[in-house]
Amino acid sequence: MDVVVPNVRAINLLERETMRRVAWRLMPMLMMGYFCAWLDRVNVSFAALTMNKALGFSAPVFGFGAGLFFLLYVVFEVPSNLILNKVGARLWMARILFTWGIIAGLTAFVWNDWSFYVVRVLLGVAEAGFFPGIVLYMTWWFPSAYRARMMAIFLLSSTGSLAIGPVISAQLLYMDGILGLQGWQWLFLIEALPPIIVSYVFLRWLTDRPGEAAWLTPQQSAWLEQRLAAEQAQRESIRHFSLAEAMYNPRVLWLSLVYLLMQVAAYGANMFLPQIVSSFGVSTEMTGLITAIPYTFGIVSLLVVGWHSDRTGERVKHAAVAYLVQAAGLAACILIGAGQPVIMMVALIISTMGQSCISPCFWALPTAMLSGAAAAGGLALINSIGNLGGFLGPYIFGLVKDASGSFTIALLVIALAPVLNAIIVLSLGHDRRLESFPSPQASRH
Repeated sequence: MDVVVPNVRAINLLERETMRRVAWRLMPMLMMGYFCAWLDRVNVSFAALTMNKALGFSAPVFGFGAGLFFLLYVVFEVPSNLILNKVGARLWMARILFTWGIIAGLTAFVWNDWSFYVVRVLLGVAEAGFFPGIVLYMTWWFPSAYRARMMAIFLLSSTGSLAIGPVISAQLLYMDGILGLQGWQWLFLIEALPPIIVSYVFLRWLTDRPGEAAWLTPQQSAWLEQRLAAEQAQRESIRHFSLAEAMYNPRVLWLSLVYLLMQVAAYGANMFLPQIVSSFGVSTEMTGLITAIPYTFGIVSLLVVGWHSDRTGERVKHAAVAYLVQAAGLAACILIGAGQPVIMMVALIISTMGQSCISPCFWALPTAMLSGAAAAGGLALINSIGNLGGFLGPYIFGLVKDASGSFTIALLVIALAPVLNAIIVLSLGHDRRLESFPSPQASRH
């Protein structure tokens, strides 16, 4: 008895110190990369405030072009993740960041709808694989019991980008006339620099696997590799999925549909949020500040739900409730109307809080069942099919808005997606056989 308890306490101390070092070393870099990704996604919605008029884009033209980003993005997701799994995250992530930064900057020089379409497609090719690559990479470093909270911390960068990005983008639009360029052109040029810079950071400091981490002690590296290997062995003892089996597994396909509907609602609202706020009759500067408000609240819900999901070990109900909160906020807009901007913003805040905290619980579901090449392919498949919603959401929103003349009706239409998602995830449930074992706790024998 006196021997076992100190050993267990030593293991707990080793675990805490190891995971603290891993989190502080890796998460800031991963967050910087994803911040850049969302900065490059949200800036097109702000550029639309002046770009659409300058280039003569209608709402459907802009929505179609904004969504085209995902057309080849989804095609290259799986190949990209398989390459990452083979060559490592350091080199491949640095390549992704560098190429998308270059192409994002070229958006400043589009001159009509077709040039806009071409650049958006190329940007999707360049960025393909970044997000599922990060999800896969996190499975190389974080045991299952840590993944929801680490995913929540990681996603802070996207929510933070959605909160900070509008403020920065609104200011850049005031650079009209400098060196003969319009404000929306400066927006694309300046916001293309961060991913290029971060690509060097990844190349210089990202570590592929725990066994290569000189910044961990040998004991810490050995503990982490053993823990991850034990979890993988547990999953594969129940069911080992080959790459091909993962690609047509019914559960993976249902999760792909859920992610598609999730992106329809998220991108449909996010891409047009600056235009919704602008319709309240506020200035461009105030549009940036007001647009940031819902995402600021989203940061809080993201952290709380991610932490609580890990603490309880429950994923499905957390995700379902978040979907329903998102749907309720979007649907409430039709009852409120644009004539009451303050109350409508409250509804959009509620919707965004629901939207923000879904992903940590959602991604804990496929990572609990897949490993190795199956994880690389399966996670990329879910993300690629799901991101078709990134094309459909803005396009559907633009069509409904133009046909009805109302942003609120468009919000109501996309509110159907999270309702369906709540039903699907509750029906799928969560296979608890695939859960990792808990962290060691002191016990008496």
